[in-house]
Amino acid sequence: MAIPYTMEFEQPLVEIESEIRALEGRSGSGEQDYAEEIAGLRKHHDRLLQKIYNGLTPVDTVRVARHPNRPQSSDYIRMIAKDFVELHGDRRYGEDPAIITGFGRIGSLKCMIVGHNKGKDTNEKIACHFGCAHPEGYRKALAKMKLAEKYNVPIVTLVDTPGAFPGVGAEQRGQAEAIAVNMREMSRIRVPIVSCVIGEGGSGGALGIAVADRVSMLQHAWYAVISPEGCAAILWKQANPQTNAEAAQALHITANDNLKLGIVDDIVEEPLGGAQRDPAAAAVFLKEWIVSNLSKLRRRKPETLLNKRYDRFRALGAYDEVTPAPAPDPRPES
Repeated sequence: MAIPYTMEFEQPLVEIESEIRALEGRSGSGEQDYAEEIAGLRKHHDRLLQKIYNGLTPVDTVRVARHPNRPQSSDYIRMIAKDFVELHGDRRYGEDPAIITGFGRIGSLKCMIVGHNKGKDTNEKIACHFGCAHPEGYRKALAKMKLAEKYNVPIVTLVDTPGAFPGVGAEQRGQAEAIAVNMREMSRIRVPIVSCVIGEGGSGGALGIAVADRVSMLQHAWYAVISPEGCAAILWKQANPQTNAEAAQALHITANDNLKLGIVDDIVEEPLGGAQRDPAAAAVFLKEWIVSNLSKLRRRKPETLLNKRYDRFRALGAYDEVTPAPAPDPRPES
């Protein structure tokens, strides 16, 4: 039996849920009807849930993005894609289970779907390297995206990784080069590409499949150049709850931060309390965003797509430098 997973900031909700279950058990005995009390507790629970999730700190957002019950790429593919046919291998080295690729239909649109795969149970997680792809994973993703371009099929990518796999074997097989080539080639692909960060969006591991015409984040996902723990270990030489929280704040990792900075174009709403509380509703919101954006992008000519994609990424990090006015001369006039 799976051990229930509770985040610290959700502890007040757990207590209310326990009270509701206790009253529901008594109501079933026929001794007394607790319907009114249960309804009141449910309203209080929903109000508190909304208050908690409206006030999440950046490090709490990271915890939500890593929740073990949060839907993964495989879950969303199952819920929103029909007739999905998975494709394997990079035709150079081997198969990487940390990235899923395949053709499927989202709404009325035929798509190539590419997504990170973290795995569900312990054996799957180990096999998938906890969602950290090797070079063959990124080469597989690019090969399938090129196949989609050949058949004029739009591409959907689902990002959910703490970063690319940092092992010796991955580096020997060209991890950095594989990611760099993906970024270059994705900028040239002549079919619409949409990408959504559904959980974690860590560094180049995320960017390797996230060069798209439209980029979004789920409401409680995170997207940054490095994980809070990695940042804390570099800046403060130790990763602990305090330094992790400070790093998460400094990195501006939340969906709202990334939207303000122009890193992403949209925030996809999640059900109250996060996607892990209602995966089916989260899938509906994600599907609506994908279909809406692909429908618009498909009307653009390939040259327009490429130019606007280039302009979008070229504008990242742009800023205005203002020269301060010279200070007035403090010496009195003669």
